[in-house]
Amino acid sequence: MSALAMGIALYYFQTQAFYEPVAATGERDVQVTLLASGQPEPILFEDFEAIDADSSPIRYRACFKTIQSQAMMSETYEAYEGAEPLVAPDWFDCFDASEIGNALESGEAIAFMGTENIEYGIDRVIAVLPDGRGFAWHQINECGAQVFDGEDAPDTCPPKPEGQ
Repeated sequence: MSALAMGIALYYFQTQAFYEPVAATGERDVQVTLLASGQPEPILFEDFEAIDADSSPIRYRACFKTIQSQAMMSETYEAYEGAEPLVAPDWFDCFDASEIGNALESGEAIAFMGTENIEYGIDRVIAVLPDGRGFAWHQINECGAQVFDGEDAPDTCPPKPEGQ
């Protein structure tokens, strides 16, 4: 009985306990990095849903719709190589990491740099399907992967902010 109780508690804490809905605030909800300036800018979107948790910087997931075409976005915004959507809790059903990952692998979806180093070592990635469905998640970048493993950051990385 105690093993069952522990299993239920573990499941609850991994999939439910720490997640909170993220309310749409406007321009900063969905941003993509411009090729021309290297700076993130807001894109047009609707039907925004997002969740996040303070327990980890990579628990952020979001879904939205955009009227901007993939062709226009590809000419305007920075592509994101190596995008790998992270699994969302089952109850956040607009975000299917397997579907998004398969679409990225097949070339149906295109991934863009949302905001680089939204937190040190963590990028916000945006992926868009041809029908305008969009998704966002946080992904550990090269700098974060090395620093979080206890190694020195590569020379190409920005300095880690004090206190982090």
